[in-house]
Amino acid sequence: MKILALIPARSGSKGVPNKNIKLLDGLPLIAYTIKQALESHCFTKIVVSTDTVEIAEIAKDYGAEVPFLRPKELASDTASSITVAQHAISYFEEKNTFFDAVCLLQPTAPFREKRFIESAISKFSQQAADALVSVLPVPDEYNPHWTFEKDSNGFLTIATGENEIIKRRQDLPKTYFRDGSIYLTKVNFIKKGTFYGNQLSYIESNPLLYTNIDTPLDWQRAEEHIHKIKHLL
Repeated sequence: MKILALIPARSGSKGVPNKNIKLLDGLPLIAYTIKQALESHCFTKIVVSTDTVEIAEIAKDYGAEVPFLRPKELASDTASSITVAQHAISYFEEKNTFFDAVCLLQPTAPFREKRFIESAISKFSQQAADALVSVLPVPDEYNPHWTFEKDSNGFLTIATGENEIIKRRQDLPKTYFRDGSIYLTKVNFIKKGTFYGNQLSYIESNPLLYTNIDTPLDWQRAEEHIHKIKHLL
């Protein structure tokens, strides 16, 4: 299977300026994800999609390819990851280079356990899934069967649409949230505008490594956290 590792890294971060190349424990943030992709030996190409030469040069220094600069309209804070992936696919197909799947690896989730990428791709291939995402379990108190949403009259209803709430914690079905570490999808579904396909598989991340950097506080926590989890990376 030919898989494109796609690492999106635009320049215009508002929460943490220049976060993709900001130094985290001495390394540019993007370098963690590039290194993990290279060490997995799973990818036909490892490409960084960025809109600036500065990020492109740093990405190349750490071993990624940067065959194009992303158009300005795909570098705004409203641009979606799916359009970024579609742009990369189109770029390569115009050059007669084709992939079976794209693995989106976000630099803002920099901590992935050793061999985590390999495990994800192995499961994806063995299950013949349309897509696979990395997840973590939803804590019981936030389980959708125990949460509420407001109806048109301003009253609360159970978020799942059930009439009665599940009373015992032990009876709650296990639910998951996307942790942002891996999105792995067959190309034909990305072209249709989805990372999830019809048959969506998953892999559980190590909760000790969960980090998603969007704000200055997230960055501070990552700086404090990395010294505790380096042996897992």
